[in-house]
Amino acid sequence: SPAASLTPMKNLSTLNPENVSDEELKTYPIREAARAVVSDGEGNVALLHVANKNYYKIPGGGIDEGEDHMTALKRECGEEIGCDIEVTGEIGVITEWRRFETLKQISYCYTARVKGDKCEPDFTEEELTDGFEVVWLSYEKALETLRNSQTQTNELEGRDYIVPRDTTFLSLAR
Repeated sequence: SPAASLTPMKNLSTLNPENVSDEELKTYPIREAARAVVSDGEGNVALLHVANKNYYKIPGGGIDEGEDHMTALKRECGEEIGCDIEVTGEIGVITEWRRFETLKQISYCYTARVKGDKCEPDFTEEELTDGFEVVWLSYEKALETLRNSQTQTNELEGRDYIVPRDTTFLSLAR
């Protein structure tokens, strides 16, 4: 199983649109996150529409202290898309050097499929404020939607970090 893998995940890229220096980066705290391209039994994948910021993203989020990647990923997918998941593979790692947050974020991405029924997500107050909603789209439509959201968002985090990161993950999920 992917969880038992002893080989490190493949490093896909580093996003550094704000030109953070190596010296600066040494002072940044590290946030690790687990994300997944989740498919259902009907050939669709889950995207989260962040309606009030005008972009899309794949499900996932921060790994809490004491949590392993799989536990975090299953918790995040339960919260964000209302689904229990089964991890089916590894996609890779993308690191973001975020000056605007003084943060080094490392995202580990997996492929997964829905186990059981789709239920209602359990969004946080912040996610509700941002207008989060789950959409299930064919793989091709999801990739097109994600790519197009990059040109539509004026939001730094979405435009320069989340959308490029998740477009890479989704394009490699096939």
